[in-house]
Amino acid sequence: MMDLEEAAQGFAALGSEARLQVVLTLVKAGHAGLTVGDIQSRTGMAASTLAHHLKFLSSASLVTQEKDGRSVINRAAFNHLENLAGYILKECCVDESGPFAPFLKKENADD
Repeated sequence: MMDLEEAAQGFAALGSEARLQVVLTLVKAGHAGLTVGDIQSRTGMAASTLAHHLKFLSSASLVTQEKDGRSVINRAAFNHLENLAGYILKECCVDESGPFAPFLKKENADD
């Protein structure tokens, strides 16, 4: 279960347009991940800038990095990203009351 501090760190990491672009690029790439060079060619970021953003995202557990020979494979941390999105949505409609509240919550859960 994610706590408030961990969620805040994750959302802060995504608060940069450049870092969000990197995460979306890795999400699109899927579980195979991408090398730094591949991310750089897809985003157009300078290598030093990209390295900084990848370090930030990795420290927030949004990206995993694995050495593969001379390359480093970067992957979106799908489980952590899903937990981060769920952190906000778990509070959906908890303050709604009245006879239709259970039905409203169920409808919103399908969204």
